[in-house]
Amino acid sequence: MASYGLSIDNIRTIVNNLNVNTPKGSFSGPAQTYTINANDQITDPAQYNNLVIAYKNGAPVRLKDVATVISAPQNEELGAWMNRTPAIILNVDRQPNANVIQTVDAIKKQLATLQAGLPASMTVTVLSDGTTAIRASVSDAEFELMLSVSLVVLVIFLFLRNFRATLIPSISVPVSLIGTLAAMYMFGFSIDNLSLMALIVATGFVVDDSIVMIENISRFIDMGEPPMQAALKGAGQIGFTIISLTVSLIAVLIPLLFMGDVVGRLFSEFAITLAVTIIISAITALTLVPMLCARILKDKADQHPNKFEQKSEEIFNRLIAAYGRGLTWVLVHSRLTLTVAVAALFLTVAMYVYIPKGFFPVQDNGVIEGITQASQSTSYAAMALHQQQLANVILKDKDVVSLSSYIGIDGTNNTLNQGRFLINLKPLNQRRDSASAIIIRLNQEVENVPGIKLYMQPVQSLTLNTVVSPTQYQFSLEDINQADFTKYVPLLMAKLSTVPQLTDLASDLANRGLSVYININRANAAQFGITPATVDSALYDAFGQRIISTIFTQTNQYRVIMTVDPDMANGLAALENMYLPSSSASGGQVPLREIATFTTQPEPLVIEHLGQFPATTVSFNLAPGASLGTAVNNITTAEKSLNFPPQITTTFEGAALAFQSSLSNEVFLVLAALIAVYIVLGVLYESFIHPVTILSTLPSAGIGALLFLWIAGDGLDVIGIIGIVLLIGIVKKNAIMMIDFALHAERHEGKSPRDAIYEASMLRFRPILMTTVAAMLAAVPLWLGGGQGAELRAPLGLAIIGGLMVSQVLTLFTTPVIYLAFDTLAQRMKQRAL
Repeated sequence: MASYGLSIDNIRTIVNNLNVNTPKGSFSGPAQTYTINANDQITDPAQYNNLVIAYKNGAPVRLKDVATVISAPQNEELGAWMNRTPAIILNVDRQPNANVIQTVDAIKKQLATLQAGLPASMTVTVLSDGTTAIRASVSDAEFELMLSVSLVVLVIFLFLRNFRATLIPSISVPVSLIGTLAAMYMFGFSIDNLSLMALIVATGFVVDDSIVMIENISRFIDMGEPPMQAALKGAGQIGFTIISLTVSLIAVLIPLLFMGDVVGRLFSEFAITLAVTIIISAITALTLVPMLCARILKDKADQHPNKFEQKSEEIFNRLIAAYGRGLTWVLVHSRLTLTVAVAALFLTVAMYVYIPKGFFPVQDNGVIEGITQASQSTSYAAMALHQQQLANVILKDKDVVSLSSYIGIDGTNNTLNQGRFLINLKPLNQRRDSASAIIIRLNQEVENVPGIKLYMQPVQSLTLNTVVSPTQYQFSLEDINQADFTKYVPLLMAKLSTVPQLTDLASDLANRGLSVYININRANAAQFGITPATVDSALYDAFGQRIISTIFTQTNQYRVIMTVDPDMANGLAALENMYLPSSSASGGQVPLREIATFTTQPEPLVIEHLGQFPATTVSFNLAPGASLGTAVNNITTAEKSLNFPPQITTTFEGAALAFQSSLSNEVFLVLAALIAVYIVLGVLYESFIHPVTILSTLPSAGIGALLFLWIAGDGLDVIGIIGIVLLIGIVKKNAIMMIDFALHAERHEGKSPRDAIYEASMLRFRPILMTTVAAMLAAVPLWLGGGQGAELRAPLGLAIIGGLMVSQVLTLFTTPVIYLAFDTLAQRMKQRAL
């Protein structure tokens, strides 16, 4: 260009003037109007080659004499691959409130049409389908729901040993669930993991009311009453108990509906679904079940028990007799029993403080997300090479089916030294290892790839990240002075590297990039009539991928981009060989090196912000077996030990921040549930004392839930807390059934409190045992179901099973003793009042 007396800025101006698209107006004659058009636009890239841009010695100088014109991507520093093949990756997101399954199915129907419009060498392939995990998870949860119903019906048969009696709850359970599904449809809910979890848990609740009703009616039939009269008497006697169970159970769910953080938003659908199921179950138990009992059950005279029924009845009678002997003993040794009850309360508090705490279980959805980081001075070409080296290693793993990857600056990557991977694994039933175990294995395999670091984490159904980071959890530092990060972030990283609960530490502090600083000698430049603006414009023309024009066609727009020949832009030599037009009297071209000097120095690649201030995020994963609660505490301790200056503010982000919020709300959630239940029971029983007796059953459930979670190594997370809240509603039913019958015996039969509670405990032992075992077995598929999404369901089932198992053993003995203790206290208070 210099030999022709042209500068790069001349080329930009000339090309821009040779391809224009501006209004040219119109004119009107006496009868017609004309719109003015011209051949001022270039519609074919090939036409640029022959554009005349200047004359030299009378001969035309064409663009092809000083430049190469090619058709290419608008940004050549973006790259994507499917496995090892170059690709264009499209990410498709559904609209808010759109059904994801229907959306994906509709997209897949269009793929064949899209393929037909592409060249034969191009194929349309689904790289990753987020609904695969959703479909599998929902399918597994549906199977667990059916298994829960089957187990509950089996329990009823084993206890009642009567096909006719078993048939009644077998009808009432589906009726309640169908009614719930209809209500879910009216509320606009969809079938998902949370709603199915609610239905599975509700299976135990649904059958509870029916069991209590059937058992009481069967008791009257065994006493010689006809089925119709037994149904009337049994329903009348037990109706208030069922209402108490239902109202108090719904009261437990009320705090979930008003939780303002992520827990409340996430579990409101869960709570509503469960509440609707409980209401429908109560209505069914109070109406349909008595009617079916009156029509289906036989008179005692018509019943002819077989050997199995006779033998099982003997076993149950022995069990009841053993319970009676144990109950007599604890009533005699009431102080020891009260000590055990108080110890259960303190042990529950101690277990809550001790147990590791987390946010949500890590799910295995069959997809691993990877983020790559290379040296901050890495070029696009080097990054592409590193990315493919990693892909080659990952694809050799036995459990990896395929992967997609991309690099370049876009809406996700802020710098050239970052890249992304999406690794698809074999289905769960075709591999032994979990996604987390595969990540550990892959980390060992990719360590030998030089010049790049790969951070991986399993893709989760629920993500709460507010910043993009290589790993799962984030801790951010904000400071008005970005330079402070250079000193304190390395100190924090070094400190955190000693914390055993943390792994895969990373920081987005990008302050080690390379830059070229051009020091313009303004005096020398002025001699040639060159200004800094001229220098900047020429540099942008050469190295900034500058858009200088646009080609408009009927179907698309194509940017005309100018840049220096890539072979001439490999280093500082490209700057030394640049020429600038002189506007002095001598004219000509002036080398940039004549008016400027060049030095290299470190430069931030990007300055991240949170809100209005510069910020840096330190991200981390949890080491195997570590809890998020312990990690958060250790990070906070490490930060305090470094004595950051006051202008640096720190905060957790994303899931770690949501965990802190949920942790602070856990105690409030449990207390709110307790208060709601106390108020409801106080209104129902018109007493301040009896609700306390009922709530005294809860510490034993807390011990069981926390102990089982701790033994399983799960820790206490949001799902476990939901399980404990549900236990508040489940466990108290034992006390409600005992106290209802005891109060009835005291008020209507004139029995002493001791005789009344003893008789109530003996009469209610069978239904208490039935309902507890039914609720436990309904939760077993949640715990042991496996399959997709099992990690989310298992803690809920485990907490319910553990709580019910321990509380069943303790409350059968502690509740009567506490009832008598509070009755004695109430009598003393009355005497003092007199």
